[in-house]
Amino acid sequence: MQYTESTYFFDYENPVIQDILKEFRHIESKQELIEKLYIKVRDGWRYLPFNIGLTAEHFKASNIAQKKDGHCIDKAILYIACLRAFNIPARLHLAKVSNHIATERLEKVIGTNELAPHGLVDVYFNNQWVKCSPAFNKELCDIYQVNVLEFDGTQDSVLQEYNNENAKFMSYLEDYGHFEDVPLEFIKNTFKSNYPDFYEKYKDQDHIVI
Repeated sequence: MQYTESTYFFDYENPVIQDILKEFRHIESKQELIEKLYIKVRDGWRYLPFNIGLTAEHFKASNIAQKKDGHCIDKAILYIACLRAFNIPARLHLAKVSNHIATERLEKVIGTNELAPHGLVDVYFNNQWVKCSPAFNKELCDIYQVNVLEFDGTQDSVLQEYNNENAKFMSYLEDYGHFEDVPLEFIKNTFKSNYPDFYEKYKDQDHIVI
């Protein structure tokens, strides 16, 4: 697989995705496309970890695009779809992380500050794969005093370990590897093993706001 194909989840041929891409069609440089599309997804959809879905419909790029916010996996899927639309190889990368700031609401519901799976994006550019995280929008970074992540395809750009006051912010706990398409069953099983009670309660719902 060349990681540029349209799939059920990365449905970049959908008119909703094509409409997003109109403003980028004049750009010829792949590096510029990688950077501009990253900013579009990073700041165009607010990061909200409290919106969760475990159905195929939830993880479809064209459905994600019609919302105002998204979970880290949602935003990763949307960015991948946009990149693939321009024939730029991209794939989903999943991990387990811990969040050390402003987690009271999350911990109250799921009982931990550990998030699994967490969505990242691998992009193939200049003969190498590089990782990025388009999850945290600029406004959110300003609120929590964290440097905004930039990405142009030349080096990894992943979640910040500390905020600007040197307080612990994010930690990577486990790497689940990369996937050519959205591994729905893996996502569901990972969620179930980490949050069994929450999973059983909400497993059949397309959209959960916790």
